[in-house]
Amino acid sequence: MALSSSEQLNITGIPLPADACIVIIRTEWNAPIVDRLEEGCLKVLNDHKIGYSIIVVPGAFEIGFAINNYWENHKYKCNKPHAFIALGCVLKGDTPHFEYVCNAVTNSIAQLNLTLAVPSVFGILTVNNQLQAEERSGGEFGNKGQEAAFTAIKMIALSQSFKK
Repeated sequence: MALSSSEQLNITGIPLPADACIVIIRTEWNAPIVDRLEEGCLKVLNDHKIGYSIIVVPGAFEIGFAINNYWENHKYKCNKPHAFIALGCVLKGDTPHFEYVCNAVTNSIAQLNLTLAVPSVFGILTVNNQLQAEERSGGEFGNKGQEAAFTAIKMIALSQSFKK
């Protein structure tokens, strides 16, 4: 049984910059599942009055490039993001493609977290089948899009606390 968002992560009272903005990078691939992840993510951001932009890429492999390129083109602008959220769904098939894509996207997000000045949150489902994807995008195991939004908020607050 999934916990409600308030039971899952309490973020009430977390101080955020007034202009907090999150860039969501989401995939076209597996759109019905990713749409549900996005809905959960946007609900949390809207509930907490946090601004966002959405960028769509073809698949999970392209997420790292999009985050890095967006940052490079906005890091000195007044509207630079305070965090990125990567949303996607990679379903296991009959070939090693699944492992290659999962490893590549995981490694790229990890590398971005070490090199960018803002967090990149991993909201990508890497699942064995459609049922697991449905269970994690609003089903029995909650909505990983919501969890990614909560994580982004907490990471922005953590990052801001280091500046004090």
